[in-house]
Amino acid sequence: MEIILLAIILAFIITYTAIPVIINVSNIKKLYDLPNARKVHATPVPSLGGLGIFAGFMLSCLLSMSFSDFPAFQYFFAAALVIFFLGLKDDILILTPMKKIIGQVIAAFIIIYKGGVVIGSMHGFGGINELPEVISLIITYLTVIVIINSFNLIDGVDGLAAGLGIFTTLTFGVYFYIIGHIEYAALAFAMCGSLLAFLIFNRSPARIFMGDTGSLLIGLVNAILVVHFINVASNPVSAFPLQSTPAIGIAILIIPLFDTLRVFSIRIVNRRSPFSPDRNHIHHILLDRGMSHKMVCFTLIMANIVFVLIAYSLRSFGNNIVIPVLLATAFGAFAFVYYMRNPKLKVVKGFNEKDIVPSSRILPINPSTKTAEHN
Repeated sequence: MEIILLAIILAFIITYTAIPVIINVSNIKKLYDLPNARKVHATPVPSLGGLGIFAGFMLSCLLSMSFSDFPAFQYFFAAALVIFFLGLKDDILILTPMKKIIGQVIAAFIIIYKGGVVIGSMHGFGGINELPEVISLIITYLTVIVIINSFNLIDGVDGLAAGLGIFTTLTFGVYFYIIGHIEYAALAFAMCGSLLAFLIFNRSPARIFMGDTGSLLIGLVNAILVVHFINVASNPVSAFPLQSTPAIGIAILIIPLFDTLRVFSIRIVNRRSPFSPDRNHIHHILLDRGMSHKMVCFTLIMANIVFVLIAYSLRSFGNNIVIPVLLATAFGAFAFVYYMRNPKLKVVKGFNEKDIVPSSRILPINPSTKTAEHN
């Protein structure tokens, strides 16, 4: 327990101390995420918050963990270093999607071949159990890369990626603590502590964004945690064994995973690169339905919790039932939101235009023309 408390407290303090410094330096050096037609912020915002998340996470892990008994962790942190420099360069100079994928493959290679992060079984899903080595490696690579990108792509609303990251790492951390995997619990809680501190500055209206440096790191850590969760929770001799562990793992990450796979599919069907930007993400759709940033975050985090409860309550039915139920529920919920009627625009006289956020449905009257334009 001491290791976990040390990890989360150190991570929180380091990140909380680092973020104001990063904001000041970003303002001095003009290192901003500039608004455009696709983004939801209206003013330039510093985008190097991932530096503070990385510092809090790494330093707390290095100071609280003993690597002599867990040699795999040194490779986890080596992969995190690769992701850190990859995200940092993209935040400052902008990388092509191909270069980002190459960097992610290198990080995945490190945690798979050196860290032992491997999906070796389908646990009965589709009637398949143990996997041949080649198939196992392909599925693991795809899983790791999709999860890394899922948190990167869901980071489109103030507090959303951080909020979902807190939920996922807290869930994994509690489970690993219960079964006695203290080092993995400390890994999860260190990320949770860093994100809690970052969220103080990232809640709407955000003073700083995490950028790719932060979102890619959250994805990497969650990829490590979910694969370890599936492997240990499915073991009957575990301190707290679970049925349908792949389904529960999917449920824990379902909001970023489902949104990423849905958006990738739409882009591929439309003969576009899966990494080409657009406004088809679930948070964009909810914003267009009139929700505020805070309401979008609350709605999606609560939905994620509901999916976990569904998977856990149905775990005795097996993966072949639970996974299709999760997917059907996700598609049904998305269809409801997508086809939900847009709220009517409100025209308000005498309203201060400075108080209007990009997702607002309240439009001012221009005194000179008596007309309103929707941005």
